[in-house]
Amino acid sequence: MDDQTTLTQTHPLILGGQTVAQYVWRPHLPHTLSPRPYLHPVRTLNGTRVTEAMPPDHLHHLGVSIAVPDAGGVNFWGGRTYVRDRGSLPLPNHGVQRHHRWEARTDTVLAHELHWIAPDGTLLLRERRRIAARPVDHRAWALDFRYTLHNHTPEPLHISSPGAKGRTGAGYGGFFWRAPLGPDGAHVHGPNATGTEHLHGTATPWLALRSGEPRPWTLVFIDIAAQRDPWFIRSGDYLGVGPALAWTEPLMAAPGDGPRRRIITVVADGDLSPRAIEGLVDTVTASPAPREA
Repeated sequence: MDDQTTLTQTHPLILGGQTVAQYVWRPHLPHTLSPRPYLHPVRTLNGTRVTEAMPPDHLHHLGVSIAVPDAGGVNFWGGRTYVRDRGSLPLPNHGVQRHHRWEARTDTVLAHELHWIAPDGTLLLRERRRIAARPVDHRAWALDFRYTLHNHTPEPLHISSPGAKGRTGAGYGGFFWRAPLGPDGAHVHGPNATGTEHLHGTATPWLALRSGEPRPWTLVFIDIAAQRDPWFIRSGDYLGVGPALAWTEPLMAAPGDGPRRRIITVVADGDLSPRAIEGLVDTVTASPAPREA
């Protein structure tokens, strides 16, 4: 295992000689942010940034990351912890996702094992993560993100959320993308509906965010493995999207077992039309899947 240091370490994802994302694989962060590897900045092919990290409204939002509000009672999301019938409280229960070993590290593929560790040092989960940058066309590229969690404890481990504890519509947790919110807001679009109010909590096969001036961009999140997790969407006070692991009920991971997920995000220049978005979805879903690392 690599020696742990207090220095932030990163690795770029590069397509065609251009850096499209930085992976902060060993962050140096306050424990209250639930330190974890994350992608930031992520950029379009024209260089427009489409992630935010540590914004003033939610310092624990870290670009693109895997964040879980409650895994075995440990906060791997950051910030306050939601307690049933008591609300969000500052608790000393923040965990850390720590890089353990690399399995692949190239310009376009990053694969490694991570350990999810409780505040007392207990190893709760082992994770295998694979991140790949894939070309799509002249205006877009795709971030292929897959992860598998394994319960390392001898007992069943529950992965939960505020939504599973009674806070309606707050079932967030899992893959989460914090995006910049422009002056004119953002458009949220799905296969058969538009608007956050119609898509929040639904399990559509894909979801798109579109932002206009000053530098328009489009993100298309594709449930490539048909996992059918409900989408958590915020587009008012901030812009964030992610398929939820525990929307209204905790997810139980037996010893040695756990969730396996894959999502592909198309990162495109331009405020694309619904038809153009559907074309990108068709292109990406029809392409062959890369081999496992």
